[in-house]
Amino acid sequence: MSALHAVDPAEPKRRRRVTQKATARETIANSAKTGDRRRLLVSLRNHIAAQLDEGVPPRDLASLSLRLLDLQAQIAEIDAAVEGDDVSDAAATPDEAWDPSSF
Repeated sequence: MSALHAVDPAEPKRRRRVTQKATARETIANSAKTGDRRRLLVSLRNHIAAQLDEGVPPRDLASLSLRLLDLQAQIAEIDAAVEGDDVSDAAATPDEAWDPSSF
């Protein structure tokens, strides 16, 4: 925990954290502008993951963690729809007609 202290006007301002947040917002904004839902979800997922890595207040940890998992699930759904998966392929395969005389 940091203590309060007087700031010397000659001391350079710390802008690193502000720049990182602005860059993240621009990335999310750019992703939103493209209209690509997957790209937007990935940007949001990465932003939330970075926030969790930096440390968040305990009151925000659960909600951000759940949102991160939800975003990851949505991304996986989009990928599965594009690439296909074994379960949906099997479900889409029609059943063969059953011939009782074959037994």
